[in-house]
Amino acid sequence: MNDLPQVLVPLVNPNEPESLLAELLVREGQKVVKGQVLAVFETTKSIFELTADIDGYILGLQNRAGDSVRSGDRLCYLAPSPGTPLPADEVRVNDADRQGEQVLPVELLITQPALKLARQRQIDLEVLPKGILITEKVLDELSAGEESPAGLDPTLLVIYGGGGHAKSLIDLIRLDGRYQVHGILDDGIPAGENILGVPVLGGGELLGTLRKKGLGLAVNAVGGIGSIQPRLAVYERLAQAGFLCVTVAHPLSFVEASAILELGCQVFCHAYIGSEVKVGFGSIINTGAIISHDCVLGNYVNISPGAILAGSVTIEERALVGMGVTVNLGVRIGAGARIGNSAVVKADVPPTGIVRAGSVWPQDYLHLPGQCWRMRKYCCSPGGKMKRFQFCTAHGSGMPFLTDGLAMRDVPGED
Repeated sequence: MNDLPQVLVPLVNPNEPESLLAELLVREGQKVVKGQVLAVFETTKSIFELTADIDGYILGLQNRAGDSVRSGDRLCYLAPSPGTPLPADEVRVNDADRQGEQVLPVELLITQPALKLARQRQIDLEVLPKGILITEKVLDELSAGEESPAGLDPTLLVIYGGGGHAKSLIDLIRLDGRYQVHGILDDGIPAGENILGVPVLGGGELLGTLRKKGLGLAVNAVGGIGSIQPRLAVYERLAQAGFLCVTVAHPLSFVEASAILELGCQVFCHAYIGSEVKVGFGSIINTGAIISHDCVLGNYVNISPGAILAGSVTIEERALVGMGVTVNLGVRIGAGARIGNSAVVKADVPPTGIVRAGSVWPQDYLHLPGQCWRMRKYCCSPGGKMKRFQFCTAHGSGMPFLTDGLAMRDVPGED
């Protein structure tokens, strides 16, 4: 029976069972002391230093820096002496056993199943994108186009959309330094135009051609403030063409190590994303926004400049939070809701709800498709008589919403 203390690979990120052995700071047979750092592990957004629990000697070490490892696997043993025999079933791996394997490129994060799949497909690991975790799903997405991932240029990306949001992204990507912008696609700007030194290549019909030429990374620059549908349509079009939407972050933003950002996120200057925050695919965290600890943001959420989310706030998919909005602790904002600039949200907002700019919810207004109510306020009835706590299918002139006055009825309320 083996009683040797084992050093196990830690769970660095609850959503990523595999991590990269970024640094291995010990060697076989080395004596270590309690508290000494043995190795450094990385996931897409987390870094963890593994320390020794007891004094001992490193034995049975099989991994090296650059390996992808799974949480719970044994890294090594901590033996009482360098000559301690290992269990009979212990298999040592030496460099000769690895000669046929391609060494993992620096900064490449890839899961063990994805690494195995990439080698089966004879994909050159050097061409895979850096800075994101490569999974089997990501490999399949990169293979979706007619061109093999072996032809993918991991440094070049295209920006879809040529408006003001594209300008912000161009500057961000240049400062980030990981990617170069090959060009801009926009269905409404003529080819040959120039935006901040980046050429407009044409419209979305060029995606297939670009994919065949080895481009497979993209950023969606359609902001979706007026309507989110054009932004969603771009994501769908990019996916169909086999493009992967990368996450980009301004160097002056700050994302805590325990936060999780899915692919396609955009984090702008001076934004802060707190501990154990989860941000869904394709979400925007704009300039100076604060996302406090334990918040959960769904897919395609748009957090505008200067918005502040207190801890444990939930923003469901496709919701828009305007500039300077404050959302109180633990509030849930429903899917597709729109919170106007400078509003204060003190209670849950239902799906598709609209909170007026500058108002306080729930003290002031909420507009849902087909219904609305105003609390502790008055509004005009069709006969012009002021009534308290009106419920209407749309607002009259006494209510500052962009709708037509239709039928109204009283709703019980308190003074």
